[in-house]
Amino acid sequence: MSITKLDQLFEVLKSKPKKRLVAAYANDAHTIEAVNDAVEKGIVDALLVGDEAVMRNVCREHGFDESKFRMVHEPNESKAAFKAVQLINEGEGDLLMKGLVSTDKYMKAILNKETGIMNPGAVLSHVTVMESPNYHKLLIVGDVAIIPLPDLKQKIAILNYLIAAAKGLGIEKPKVAVLSASEQVLVGMPSCVDAALLSKMAERGQISGAFVDGPLSLDAAIDMESAQIKKLTGPVAGDADCMLFPNIESGNIFYKANTKMANAELGAFVAGARVPCVLSSRGDTALTKLYSIALAALLAK
Repeated sequence: MSITKLDQLFEVLKSKPKKRLVAAYANDAHTIEAVNDAVEKGIVDALLVGDEAVMRNVCREHGFDESKFRMVHEPNESKAAFKAVQLINEGEGDLLMKGLVSTDKYMKAILNKETGIMNPGAVLSHVTVMESPNYHKLLIVGDVAIIPLPDLKQKIAILNYLIAAAKGLGIEKPKVAVLSASEQVLVGMPSCVDAALLSKMAERGQISGAFVDGPLSLDAAIDMESAQIKKLTGPVAGDADCMLFPNIESGNIFYKANTKMANAELGAFVAGARVPCVLSSRGDTALTKLYSIALAALLAK
């Protein structure tokens, strides 16, 4: 069954084995609230790493049943992130979540060559699944948060992460739009050239499991009328499931414009590590964090 709304994640997960979440430096109410909601919905078991006294006090203040969580005491922010990653490596968790720890310390623990959770040569990328009231289905997009200006090799990795996420949501053969400012292959615009290369690679089977088309402008990717006016054919134009952005500026602006001005909701995670990693923003709602946990749980092996 294809998942067409984010809240359908919860029902799908109930029929699957429960995943184990490890939260790094879970010293704040926002993190514990989202984890508590996920535990109550029966989609994860949770292990909280942080200052145990602080975490228990947060639970008491907000009425969370602290007996629902395992807790590991590590009051130092950096050490808590490294401890959370260590627990993943020891087989204690299936997905990682950022708590109150700063993003740079969280990423440093993930990326550490000796103790982290990266395989050699792997590329980290942020994958977002967005539910917009102005689009007829979920949109899977990247990268909006990690890679500033992806080269062709990184775009191949991002594209494959988008395809994997779409397949995890039940989309048998996702339609991927590789975005640029034009549908023409303009030699002076590197994103157009990369898009054309990716499209040809998919056509020849070097990228598999999806329809890939590019370069496509944003309107041609998600608006059928625009695609028809521009005389674009093929399965992707006007009906994309996934969109690959040419750089972080375009992706991040799309992400924030949709959430702040179009009331879109989303779940997101970082792909490329040995387990999905939830990287919540300080501005994310508890619901966004809950959807992110559910998405990571769905895609965790």
